[in-house]
Amino acid sequence: MRHRWPTDQELRQTFHAELERVVAGGGPRSCSGLDNDTGEALWAIASAEPADREALVPAAYRAFAGQLDGSNAARWKADLERRFEEHRQRRQDGAG
Repeated sequence: MRHRWPTDQELRQTFHAELERVVAGGGPRSCSGLDNDTGEALWAIASAEPADREALVPAAYRAFAGQLDGSNAARWKADLERRFEEHRQRRQDGAG
C-alpha cells in the first residue's frame, strides 16, 4: 500500500517501464500511479498490431505530459463538474 503520491521522477520511471512493456507486446500493469489518460494511451499501444505500436508512442508521451502538468486532472475535474451541473439542471427542470 502506498503512503504517499509518487514523485514526478518515480512516475517517469514507471511510465518508461510501462511504455517499454507495451511496445514489446505486453499489457500495462494496473495500480502503477499513472492516470487514466496515460493508461488508455498505453493500452492503445498494447492493443495495436506490432507494426503500428511505434506510431502510437507520441500520443502516450502527450498523455503522460498531461498527467505531469495537471492538465489531465483539470480536464477530468471540469468534465465531472459539468456532468454534476447537467444532473442538477435535469433534477431542477423535472421538479418545477
